[in-house]
Amino acid sequence: MIGILVVSHSAEAARGIALIASQMSGGGAFVRGVGGSEDGGLGTSVPQILEALQELLRACEGVAVVPDLGSAVLSARSALEFLDPSEAARVAVADAPALEGAMMGAVESSLGSDLAKVVATAEGARNLEKTRH
Repeated sequence: MIGILVVSHSAEAARGIALIASQMSGGGAFVRGVGGSEDGGLGTSVPQILEALQELLRACEGVAVVPDLGSAVLSARSALEFLDPSEAARVAVADAPALEGAMMGAVESSLGSDLAKVVATAEGARNLEKTRH
C-alpha cells in the first residue's frame, strides 16, 4: 500500500484533510496529516514531516506527499534529504490540490496501485470541475 502524507501550514487543516481522504478510501489507505510550526502556529516543520515520513515508510511500500502551498513542498523536500537514499526513492511529492489530491490518491492507494499511479491520480485532481457554466 502507498501511504498519503498531507503537509499543510495548519495542523487542523492537515488532520481534517487526512480524515476526509481516509474516510473516502473506506479506511483502505494509510493517510497521515502533518502541519503547523513547532510552536503550534501556522507554518511547516521539517522535523515533523520527517517523523511522519518515517512512520509511513515503516508501514507502507511508498509515500505520496500532498502539500498545500509552495513552502510546504520545500519543507517536504528538505525532509527527504534526511532520509536514507533507499527510503527517499520510495517517496514522491505530488503537484496536486491538497484536499482533492489527497482524497483521490487515497482511493487509488486503497485499490493497491503503485506509487506512480497514486501520484498521477492525485495530480489528476487538478482537472476536476466543480461547476459548469
